Amino acid sequence: MIIKPRYKGIICTTAHPVGCHMDVKQQIEHIRAGGTIDHGPGRVLVIGASGGYGLASRVATAFGSGAATVGVFLERPSFRDRTASAGWYRAVSFDKCAQRAGLYAKSLNGDAYATDVKELAIETIKSDLGQVDMVIYSLASPVRVMPGTGQVVRSTLKPIGQSFSGYTIDIRTGVLRSISAEPASAREIRDTVAVMGGEDWQLWIEALLAADVLADGCITTNYTYLGSEVTWPIYHHGTIGKAMQDLDRAATELGRLLATIGGTAAVIVLKGLLTGASSAIPGMPLYLSLLFRVMQQKGIHEGCIEQIERLFRTRLFGEGAGKREHEGQIRMDDLEMRPDVQEYIKHHWSKVDNDNLSDLADLESYRMAFLNLHGFGFDGVDYTADVEPVLPNTFLEMTSAVVQPENLYAKTE
Repeated sequence: MIIKPRYKGIICTTAHPVGCHMDVKQQIEHIRAGGTIDHGPGRVLVIGASGGYGLASRVATAFGSGAATVGVFLERPSFRDRTASAGWYRAVSFDKCAQRAGLYAKSLNGDAYATDVKELAIETIKSDLGQVDMVIYSLASPVRVMPGTGQVVRSTLKPIGQSFSGYTIDIRTGVLRSISAEPASAREIRDTVAVMGGEDWQLWIEALLAADVLADGCITTNYTYLGSEVTWPIYHHGTIGKAMQDLDRAATELGRLLATIGGTAAVIVLKGLLTGASSAIPGMPLYLSLLFRVMQQKGIHEGCIEQIERLFRTRLFGEGAGKREHEGQIRMDDLEMRPDVQEYIKHHWSKVDNDNLSDLADLESYRMAFLNLHGFGFDGVDYTADVEPVLPNTFLEMTSAVVQPENLYAKTE
């Protein structure tokens, strides 16, 4: 079939398998071009491994330090006449590339919040690797089925204490449109923390430690974002901000727990990038378009793989390994937070309109980043060609209903 972008609201409902493979291939080539990551981990578990910073981390550890990797994610395969999710195609591509390179890679397609998925990951590590040296938690899900009760809890992107109004960008038309959000209720705040906070990260590490599959000196990381003051009303001071604060709490508790094996836990603050999660946050499309403009002008823009490469080479395993900023965080958003970068954004934030949007913000880069998320817009890919949307599945699949194709499609349509 010939696959084109197809939209429903702010969501692209199609993905291109060849474009997704090109994305993975380019990330691998980028890491290889930088040479070996000195003192990198040899055995890695990545929770949330099918896209964004999680996939970039899996690529960096596998192709930068030769690590054996186990990846956990929840992605939908192709179903009837519908394409698979972009994350599914990327995961297939990673597995193929790792196999060709002679690298161990096992992928588990299931709900990372579920106890049985944790147990299967532990069984896989025990039988194939013995232990892991690093656990990367990079899960970005809007919904969680609570263990034990089966209650479905959903996160909410809302401000706290007061209403929010601002602008977002219609990705198809490139037009600014006003948006607003009412304050979150106490329950919505609690639910967002339950889905996006540190509880599940803790459950993973506690289960792995109890099963004796964490090696001495094991490192665990969780990725987060703080952002600019202009987005704080909806982000840092909103429901997401409460969840991010819970990560710091979890990191402190996990640090004490892992000290028994000489291990460490760290929250990594990364720069703002367009991901499936960030594209849905009110105000973020405009902020990111301004950010792309100024950082590219100054020659300091980084994508997911560039950001993760710098993290691994200079902060986790290089000469700066172990260096923490306030509250034990590792700040990789230093270039985004440079005063000259933030001054540009603050100066233009309230002045942008539909007449000057293309001059002040980099709308085209934002659009291209959105297309790239779904495998579109890559040079060297013939998007007029007839391609096969169904690819061989090499994943370890759970039998739970949450990973059945028809149910996964129901979530997005």
